[in-house]
Amino acid sequence: MNRKSFVHHALGTIGTGVLANILPNSVFATGTEASEEQKSFFLKNVKLETGFVKDDLEVTATQTALFNIQIENGVFKKISKQGGTDKAIDAKENLMLPSTKDMHIHLDKTYYGGPWKAKSLRQKSVKDMIALEQKILPEMLKTSTYRAEKLIELLQSKGSDFARSHVNIEPTSQLQSLKNLQIAIENKKSSFGVEIVAFPQHGVYYTKSDQLLKEAAQMDIDFIGGVDPFSIDGSIERTIDFTVQTALDYNKGIDIHLHEMGPSGVETIKYLIAKVNENPALMGKTFISHCFALSTLQGDDLTAIIEKLANAKIGVVSTIPIGKIYMPIPQLIKAGVNVMTGTDCVIDHWQPFGTGSMIQKANRMAEMYGKSDEYSLSRCLKIATRGLTPLDDDGKMQWPKVGDKADFILLSAASSAEVVARNTPVNALFRGGKKVYQAQQA
Repeated sequence: MNRKSFVHHALGTIGTGVLANILPNSVFATGTEASEEQKSFFLKNVKLETGFVKDDLEVTATQTALFNIQIENGVFKKISKQGGTDKAIDAKENLMLPSTKDMHIHLDKTYYGGPWKAKSLRQKSVKDMIALEQKILPEMLKTSTYRAEKLIELLQSKGSDFARSHVNIEPTSQLQSLKNLQIAIENKKSSFGVEIVAFPQHGVYYTKSDQLLKEAAQMDIDFIGGVDPFSIDGSIERTIDFTVQTALDYNKGIDIHLHEMGPSGVETIKYLIAKVNENPALMGKTFISHCFALSTLQGDDLTAIIEKLANAKIGVVSTIPIGKIYMPIPQLIKAGVNVMTGTDCVIDHWQPFGTGSMIQKANRMAEMYGKSDEYSLSRCLKIATRGLTPLDDDGKMQWPKVGDKADFILLSAASSAEVVARNTPVNALFRGGKKVYQAQQA
């Protein structure tokens, strides 16, 4: 499906939704010439958070007000309680929040958009999954572009306009998974943003993917990935050294999968911290996905390694797992570690449970860590929006501001705290001032 056909597909849902007339169809016109309606339009009756309501003990509610908002050339041009224009489109008191960001997903290999298929019980380890992928990837590649586009549409319906996608780089698919995904990204670029991690799912050396990774690094990707260097490649140092040097050579970031729970997982974290400290150019550009080894530490050992992650500006991307693994997410956030979340899998050969909703991830975080009060619930939204909330931690308005890119969602809710607690569905998603998703009325 090309970009034009996608836009017409999206337009097919307009007219029956809860916000049926929120924007005229002209805003969705395709092509390079924008009409005046595309360049500038007004929304009225937009609910924005303006502050916290407090008593002597706590934040008891979130204060809101209705605003008129002008959007011009994809950014917020004017935000006011009065004024506007007769041509303003009624947002019907929907709450405006920042759009969400899915910071860990595999768009290149999914069953989504095809027939239902549950996970097989035969695979017990990551190496088992590698063997399975070597069998099924050739067939999956035949539909991977189409299914990536369908998965992007699902993410949009949940409020996300951006994703960080890991893409397989290994001898079975070689560079074809990346090429297929880049077609999908190009088709969706007017409505969705993607950064790519070149991901050696089958190990850097276990399946001799090192040269392929170097080739991928020259193909418009953003991060060099990795997976369990000790259990897959048999060497923490050799694999991490390669990953770090490749990132430096090609000016990329790093985002590695680390599932290992034992001492090797802890040692991998420590070794990566040391390498980043040796190469300050990687600070703020290095991430550990999953990082389950942190769940095995306690007390001073946990505090020390979290402090080192913060000082090295290494982020953690967690899917907020449920079950026996209890990640120290509140401690990471308190220490200043950049913590983000993502879908990982919606439905594929790894697991079938994903919904694609970052709001659901914020909801899970709140419930798992006992964040049930108004203030704490509102802070949990950060993990879904890459740190951005309408109110700062002191309750002062910080978003939206004039000049900010107009990337936002509209929802029927009293506050961001209610959105997180009640897992509120998204009514509409805008990216760069253009509506790219609108809910259909049931």
